[in-house]
Amino acid sequence: MNIVAAPHLAVLDDETEITQLLTVYLSAQGFRVSALHSGAELMGLMERDAPALLLLDLGLPGEDGFSIARAVREHWRCGLIIVTGRGDAVDKVVGLEVGADDYVTKPFDLRELLARIKAVLRRTAPALPIAPPAVPAKPAASGQVLRFAQWELDMAARRLLDPSGIEVSLTTGEFEILSVLATHPNRVLTRDFLLESTRGREAGPFDRTIDVQIGRLRRKLEVDPASPRIIKSVRGAGYILIPKVETP
Repeated sequence: MNIVAAPHLAVLDDETEITQLLTVYLSAQGFRVSALHSGAELMGLMERDAPALLLLDLGLPGEDGFSIARAVREHWRCGLIIVTGRGDAVDKVVGLEVGADDYVTKPFDLRELLARIKAVLRRTAPALPIAPPAVPAKPAASGQVLRFAQWELDMAARRLLDPSGIEVSLTTGEFEILSVLATHPNRVLTRDFLLESTRGREAGPFDRTIDVQIGRLRRKLEVDPASPRIIKSVRGAGYILIPKVETP
């Protein structure tokens, strides 16, 4: 029986939070992912194990992201998506002119990024297997029970059970934020979105309400709150619930 290797993706970004987030998410979608933090690391990888597609951040300290994109295009044939916080129209035009197949600005929706990755792979590497499309999460009904990472969130009873079945006390604010995260899994939610969804208002420039509530949730949910694996931060964007959410 022939076993086809998973498509290989490379993620080059100086922010560890971003590379970790994309590694976890894309690995769960059936890809093999290499996380990189410098142009030198990328060139080494290209020589020994060139990926089918590269996700490239332009804002690398001390390096020119456009030059890296140009070098990749000149010497290797692979998909190239620029994923960056630089949303200026000029940067986008230059990125596409140096050979990028797509240009995505941060903060991004993981499912949209996945769709763009698949679209580029279909054009540049049609022989590579592509994971089936992710099913968009639907908001939970008020009586629904949601399960993630062996935790159980009962929306009707407004209670949270830990993996051993013991109820964990939540404040109203903590329950509301966790509910929003759990009904939008694998999607980066901004602080404004979370505050609007739970409090009906936008965040002010010094409003730390969401950060405080997330910190409290992590102390209750995470094995190591300092290194969260359930609710992750995306610098400059917001928060994301990583585990798959299921209903009984």
